[in-house]
Amino acid sequence: MNTGNRRTQPGGRPATRTPRTVPQESFLQRNRNRLLLGLAAVALVGMAGLAFLNATSPAYACTTQWTPDPTAAPEPGATPRLGYVQTDLGRDHVSLGSFVRYGLCPPASGNHYNAQGEGPVRPGVYGPDDQATPQGWIHNLEHGGLVLLYRCTGSDTACTDSGQAALKAFNTSFPNSPVCKLPPGSVGPVIARFDQMKTPYAAIVWGVILPLQTLDTAQIDAFFAQQGEQTNPEPLCAKPTPTPAPIGTPAPSATPAPSATSAPSAT
Repeated sequence: MNTGNRRTQPGGRPATRTPRTVPQESFLQRNRNRLLLGLAAVALVGMAGLAFLNATSPAYACTTQWTPDPTAAPEPGATPRLGYVQTDLGRDHVSLGSFVRYGLCPPASGNHYNAQGEGPVRPGVYGPDDQATPQGWIHNLEHGGLVLLYRCTGSDTACTDSGQAALKAFNTSFPNSPVCKLPPGSVGPVIARFDQMKTPYAAIVWGVILPLQTLDTAQIDAFFAQQGEQTNPEPLCAKPTPTPAPIGTPAPSATPAPSATSAPSAT
């Protein structure tokens, strides 16, 4: 047997080799990769959950569904005013994505967005599944546009194919604005779904609402011709100066009667 490689201690006994101790890894060291993957998966699930909540949570809320106050009968022979005045809900600008609670719905004023494409929104017909919130179209009201809201609850027909076709036909035939003479598509009309109201339809200008049980386009046109661009705080043109009444022409002064000629004296 070859013993040339064995070391001997003094006294002739071979030296014993101390076994090398392998350090034990901790739980974190052994499972570091698994833990990192698990944390990444939890983070992804959390981000997906937040995105889902943001997509499904409402952008606004309503405290009360508005009911118009009764109005006094017009004077005999006077032209009746169409629509009902709603309490002023303010007009502050809010950042995009801000949640807004409106005291009355549908709102004819209130806080709204001020960003390109988000407020004012693009005029036209928004379908039942399109996103069109008050934070956007209230800015259209502020500039004098008309907003026509429709409801899709219960037996309402606005969301049927025929109902949507009627709304698109109304949008196509919409007239120029009554004061600034803006063509349709400039700032209105905005036709959008809004379920938080007590009537199937509602035509709105700033601060004034015309509730409707049916899509009475003639009544909406008359409402806009009478009330459009009259109350909005940010007009897009100068309102015409009222023409003063003509000044009456004074009557000519009376010509004095000729004095009487005295009779000749008797000779």
